[in-house]
Amino acid sequence: MTKKDIFEKLREINVDSSKYIVVGDTSIVCHGIKRNCDELEVNSLIDFNIPGIIVKVVDKLDNYDEINDYNFQKLESILDSTDDKALKKKIELYLDCLDTYQNERKLKEEGYKLIGGVDEVGRGPLVGPVVAACCILPDDFNLDGLTDSKKLSEKKRNFFFEEIKRQAISYGIGIVSEKRIDEINIYEATKEAMIQAINNCNPKPDYVLTDAMKLDLDIPVKPIIKGDLRSITISAASVLAKVTRDKMLYELDKKYPMYDFKNNVGYPTKKHLEAINKYGIIDEHRRSYGPVKEYLEKNN
Repeated sequence: MTKKDIFEKLREINVDSSKYIVVGDTSIVCHGIKRNCDELEVNSLIDFNIPGIIVKVVDKLDNYDEINDYNFQKLESILDSTDDKALKKKIELYLDCLDTYQNERKLKEEGYKLIGGVDEVGRGPLVGPVVAACCILPDDFNLDGLTDSKKLSEKKRNFFFEEIKRQAISYGIGIVSEKRIDEINIYEATKEAMIQAINNCNPKPDYVLTDAMKLDLDIPVKPIIKGDLRSITISAASVLAKVTRDKMLYELDKKYPMYDFKNNVGYPTKKHLEAINKYGIIDEHRRSYGPVKEYLEKNN
């Protein structure tokens, strides 16, 4: 049962919507955590039991959200009551994404002033460098809709790219070539690019937030799982890195249009792999990556 189905069913109930709450999977669906609602058994405090929906009449509402004039259990309450670890992670991510300034706000309350968000783009492609960005945002930073660059359209990324640069206290870009990636591996190259980006900031950060990457620095570092969604500063860095790298691949596409870099930005799409088999590899290909390495082994 989808969110739309749930609301249609609720309209059929002849009861004051201010006097009842909807609990269980229904709440999770209506908050966007699940697509569909499964029938769920709860305790004896049930007044209505429509398939897939459990409704409980209450005298006093407490710790509930209002959605479409209906009252639903708050996600924090579900989080406290469920033992489902996967569901907990989804709810925690959802709640964190409602306040992407929370990490920065807490650190500023602790006395840190220049908080740098760091992210990278380009671990998976077969060609070109890995690019990282570090960004320090002001307290009054405002850019509605900013999130992980992969979730934004190219038009919006390009607009945000200019706005972030305009509003930022400072930002830096780090670029590590495909040859260096082959020498030291992509994980180490990513760290190298991130440290470059941090060092290229002026002023430099006094605290760094990363998208799950541990860095050995002389200032505190906090890796955040899915940080590009949870932290506005890491989101900003992801946009700077993504647009910077994409522009590099668009230029490479002009030189080697047969590889379709303008569309795949170096990732191993079917067209890219077919072009490798037909035309061979170019200097910018990463020799240590599977498809490129296999081509070299076959043709040497």
